[in-house]
Amino acid sequence: MKVAYFLASSLALAALLLLQGCPALVVGAGVGVAVVANDRRSSGTQLEDQVIETKISNSVAEAYKEEKLRVSAISYNRVVLLVGQVPSEEIKSDVGLIALETPNVRYVQNEIAIAGASSFVSRSSDALLTSKVKSRLAGNDDVATNHVKVVTNNSTVYLMGMVTRAEAAAATDTAATTSGVQRVVKVFEYLD
Repeated sequence: MKVAYFLASSLALAALLLLQGCPALVVGAGVGVAVVANDRRSSGTQLEDQVIETKISNSVAEAYKEEKLRVSAISYNRVVLLVGQVPSEEIKSDVGLIALETPNVRYVQNEIAIAGASSFVSRSSDALLTSKVKSRLAGNDDVATNHVKVVTNNSTVYLMGMVTRAEAAAATDTAATTSGVQRVVKVFEYLD
């Protein structure tokens, strides 16, 4: 944790020195430092999660250039959640295997639906639901918002993160009682 804080502080200081006269960017860098420092994952794991997401996305795009897929890979502490739509069970299984064979992935939860690609309206509605859940979590004193990652697909809210069972219950209740949410799926790692 000290190393992550040191790295984040160093980056903020570098940004401050490089961005003198640009206060909005300096404040933004400070907010980023706070988020990194309060994340339960190490800074190395946070970077690794981003690399995992990129590798899976690139591999799926390469394997299915001609197919109409809408697949998202979300990694949190090297646990991968797959959501979206594909045209067949075979492709769903193959995408799951691509994710599982990606270096450093510990587990894959494949929630991809066999369906046509979602519409822009559906994706916009999902983005709004994600915002509503995050906003409600920010007002919940029983769970820190930066300990829970919220992903919405087809009105189903997926909750990821490293949390205690009490935090998981608070986050799940908050998401489940948010207007428009049809279902909540927990993809948590429990600390207790």
